[in-house]
Amino acid sequence: MAGENQQLNESVVIRSLRRFRDRYFTNSRTVFKDDSKPVEDAGEEPQPGFLDSLPVDIQFQIMTFLSPSDICRLGASSQYWRAMVRDPLLWRYFLLRDMPHWPSIDHLSMPQLDAPLISEDESVDDREEGEDKGMEAKFDYMSEYLKGCPSCRQRWLPSRPAYEVVTSFLQSLVPSSEPRYAMFGPGMEQLDVSLVTRLMHAPDVLPVSGTPHRQINGIGSGISYLFNNQHRFNILTLYSTNRAERERARVQQQSIGNKLFILVGTDDSGHPIYSPAPQVQQVCQVVDGFIYVANAEPGKVGEGESEMAQIRAVLNSAGGSAPRPLLVLSCVSREESEATTLQAAPRRNRARCRTPCVNMAKRLGLPQLANPWMVQDTVAESLSGLLDGISWLLRCSGVKL
Repeated sequence: MAGENQQLNESVVIRSLRRFRDRYFTNSRTVFKDDSKPVEDAGEEPQPGFLDSLPVDIQFQIMTFLSPSDICRLGASSQYWRAMVRDPLLWRYFLLRDMPHWPSIDHLSMPQLDAPLISEDESVDDREEGEDKGMEAKFDYMSEYLKGCPSCRQRWLPSRPAYEVVTSFLQSLVPSSEPRYAMFGPGMEQLDVSLVTRLMHAPDVLPVSGTPHRQINGIGSGISYLFNNQHRFNILTLYSTNRAERERARVQQQSIGNKLFILVGTDDSGHPIYSPAPQVQQVCQVVDGFIYVANAEPGKVGEGESEMAQIRAVLNSAGGSAPRPLLVLSCVSREESEATTLQAAPRRNRARCRTPCVNMAKRLGLPQLANPWMVQDTVAESLSGLLDGISWLLRCSGVKL
């Protein structure tokens, strides 16, 4: 079924591109056919380039092998290609194809998945250089792709204003306190490989800088780590129950009661409403941010409504006026096996053995949050992806990296 949908999407895009080229060359004396070379009529019209003369389906296949930056460079080669590579359906195809393979997404780069769909006729655009009338009314899938794609994200998103850069520099001159984060979530308890245990025994990734004696409102101090061998931060882990119950539930594949939250009722839509336990509320009021460990393994869809409600309960209990950042580690136990990796197809055409980070963001209702957030693919065994997430979290806390 997935192959049929992909084939349908490709055929729609090719049809759209073909209709555009037919319109673009309406007044040309060069006749194009998808199964033959260009045929010249009498006249002295300039000949298009060799790439322009290829059948549209071959042009499309060539573009599928190019990186986003290469496609943009192709668009700079001529007026024809400038208009061709801006076809909305083309970038919608790239967006739906590549999003499941992005390793991270955040509140600034999350594509608008609920954007109005563009019909095939609407995507046909015979504009030439300087003729962009009506484009504002169409959804810009190209911009959505470029701001979300990890390889383009930093160049596409706007840079910080000058005053923020100056403020950040001045803040870096003042010794700051050690940022503290509360870590919780089902991925800490359900995976075969314990993320917390691996984190404590991976000095090559995040060295443990000590267990401070000070207490966070009498609850516990957590463990301090060293990022880049110079930035200390503290993680306080919050488990839903004791270790014996967690291990028994993991082995028996059973759910357990969560002692971190109290179910207080449901809203008008029937969704659960939670309140953090008193000791958890105390933690929420003193930490600088939150790390939610989600279970991204296949078949473990989790309880989306409960997870969403618990995340909101924690964020709402945070003290202070500034919204606390939320890092979601979309975690699996191990990397994809080598046998799976070598199974034929290119990476972008393989089904991933994990929940894509974009899907995880939707499942947890993150786009509706007012807090800054990020979803980062992480592997518990190798801790791959963890440093990228911690780096983002520290920057959100004002640490100059």
